[in-house]
Order: sequence, then C-alpha cells, then structure tokens
Amino acid sequence: MKKINKFILLSLFAVVALVAASSKSYAVPAFSRQMGVECSSCHFQQFPLLNQFGRAFKAGGFIMGTQPHIEGDRMSLPNVLNASFIAKIRYQKTNGDSSPEDGTDRGELQFPDEAALFLGGQVGEHIGFALEAQFADPDAPVFASFKMPVVYDVAGAKVSVIPFTTDGLGAAFGFELLNTGAVRNIRLTEHRKEVSAQQYLGTDGAATGFAFVAANDMGFINISQWAPVHGTNDNSFLNYFRVAATPQVGGWDLGIGGQLWSGTSEGTFGGVEAPGTKKKAEAWAVDAQAQGAIGPIPVGIYLTYGVAAKTDSGDTENIFNNKADDETAATIAAEATVLPYTQVSLAYRTADNGDTSDSEDNATAIGVKYHLTQNVQLSLNHTIYFGDANKDNRGGNGDQLTTLMIFAAF
Repeated sequence: MKKINKFILLSLFAVVALVAASSKSYAVPAFSRQMGVECSSCHFQQFPLLNQFGRAFKAGGFIMGTQPHIEGDRMSLPNVLNASFIAKIRYQKTNGDSSPEDGTDRGELQFPDEAALFLGGQVGEHIGFALEAQFADPDAPVFASFKMPVVYDVAGAKVSVIPFTTDGLGAAFGFELLNTGAVRNIRLTEHRKEVSAQQYLGTDGAATGFAFVAANDMGFINISQWAPVHGTNDNSFLNYFRVAATPQVGGWDLGIGGQLWSGTSEGTFGGVEAPGTKKKAEAWAVDAQAQGAIGPIPVGIYLTYGVAAKTDSGDTENIFNNKADDETAATIAAEATVLPYTQVSLAYRTADNGDTSDSEDNATAIGVKYHLTQNVQLSLNHTIYFGDANKDNRGGNGDQLTTLMIFAAF
C-alpha cells in the first residue's frame, strides 16, 4: 500500500476531539532531588511521559527547585550537584529464521542496554543544564547528550536559547514537551518505532546546534539550527521548526502540534564523508495527545503521522530517507492504569517504508508495565509485524519481537 489510508488518519485525530479527572502517575524523573518532590509529580502514569507540571519545569530550564543556594553577586548556585543513575536491562526475542540461531532469534540478554549518569540543575539565576554521560557502549563518547538552557521571562512566556548536542536523540532534543516520540527519549513504550511515526521515519540520530524557544502553559515554539553530527563539527546548519498547543480541556491535558525538518548541510559529517559533502533534511510530522482519566482510570492517547521525502536519483541525499519513494507512517497508541502501579498499552502502526514494491509495513504492539517502586519499572512489550514488507519474515528478522525490560533510576 503506497499511501496511508486517509480515513484511518482522520479517524486517529478525531479521537482527540472526542475525548474531552485528574491523572495519577508513577514515574522516575532525574530532578526529584532538586525539586524536593516525589517522582510522580512531573510525570503522567510513568517515566518519561510528562504532565503539565513536568512541562513547566522543563520549559523553565531545569532551574526550579527547593534546595538551598549559594548566593552572591551575579551568582545563584545550588549547594549540591544533583545526579541520577539510569540503568536498563533488556531481554529481547525475535522469531527470525537465522540458522544456527543467534542474536535475538536465540534470545538476547542486553546487560545493560543503557547505563547513564544524569547531572543537571541550576547553573545561575537564568541558566540550567542537563548532561547524560553514558557507560553502556565503550566505543561511544561518554559525553552523550548535553543542553544548557538560558531562560528569561518575557511577556508571560519562558523565552530561551538552548545550545545542545546529542549522539542519538535528533534535532528535537533541543526542546520538546509532548510524549508522542517527537523526540526519541520521550515516548510511550520501548518499541518506539511502533508507537511513533517520527521514530519510524528515523528523525533521531546525532545532532548539534541551538534551539530558540518560547513556551507557556498553552504551548511552545521551537526554531532550531542544527547539524546532523555529535559534538565538534564543520557542517553548515539545517532547519528544524516545531510548534505545539497544550491546552487543558474538560479535565484533560491535551497537546497537538507539528514538526518540520528542512535545509541542506555541507561538511564532513563528523569526518566520515569527504569535505564538501551535501545532505538535506526533508520531513514533516503532526502529532496529538490526550492525557486524563475515564472514570477512575488514568488514560493516555497518542497519535502521530509523518512523511520523509524520497531521494530522487542524482539528487542530494535526504538523511531521513534515501529511497526512491516517500516514507510515511501513522500511529495510534493508548495506555491505561488498570491496577495500582500497573499500566497496559495497545498501539497500531500503518506505514510505507519507501521501497518501490512490497512497502506496506504495519505493526500491532501490546505492553504491560508494573512499577516495583516509583523509580523501578518492569515492562513487557510484544509486537507483531504484517503487511507485504514483512511477508518474507522481515529479511530473516522474524515478524514478532518481544522485549522484557527492567528500568531503574536512583
């Protein structure tokens, strides 16, 4: 199927309009020590999904908190440096036909899948920071992701300039507040490409640049200049534009927005390409979310749709899609807290992978998550892939993926 069914797409976004109460969350923020509040204060149902208070903390540049400060002339520094260690241990199993069985076809314990030290908080009266130092991959830079928002109050909004770099979270890492997978690390489940069109299109990756942001309780605008490399680079900048509204309607916390990646970058792309190499960014996405409660049950609904433009023969390569046809995806996902400390999720993705034939790449994903404590989660996710792109067992990778994971932050 070369085009996304328009009826399905319209139906997805109609859900937001039809859902019109308080929400309870059990989660793990990195800044709980700084804020002096429990983890669930900033998150909806689970980490990393943000609620309204969590968005306000992030928009304020990670400065808000209750800790004592060392104050002086042009100085306001917390008397402690806040840290949090994150660990993810995964077991993944696919039903591929590798022979002899190896990797995830045999069942692979990834220990750890992720291990990172997070440091963050206030640098000065108007300056904050967040640093992720990773330890899971000895061949990758320890200095994985960093941002330093410089924030001022202007006409009822938080206006900020945010220099940032990341090894894998994409241009949206500069600033993002929705939970739709608009940025890689804020999404519903571990199977990110099944619950987020943006992640299916591959809008993550290395990125370094500056985000220029205005945000208040009703929404935010992010205009970023960025290069698709991590850290020091000589590339010219690409463009990233993000706008989103975040109103409160009938006890529900809503969000709806759009993203646009554009422009052409020239450089060495981290020294991998010859000097003067050119690549372009050409993709767009729209997304929506509704977080609230149906009766006593907290519920979150997340909708996305995105397109990465094709790369024509002889044209500059699109970093998101080097294939001959457009790549498209639409997702709908929902999660409900059905028992204390327990969420279940269900998601559906319909997609076109950009191949000239056998391009229909669909998936259904289910999941369950139990919170042993607010900062320790046990989750199980299972995805079934179908559509003609998967008729040959997904190139030997199988048409089913199961992930059992324990996540801890302390």
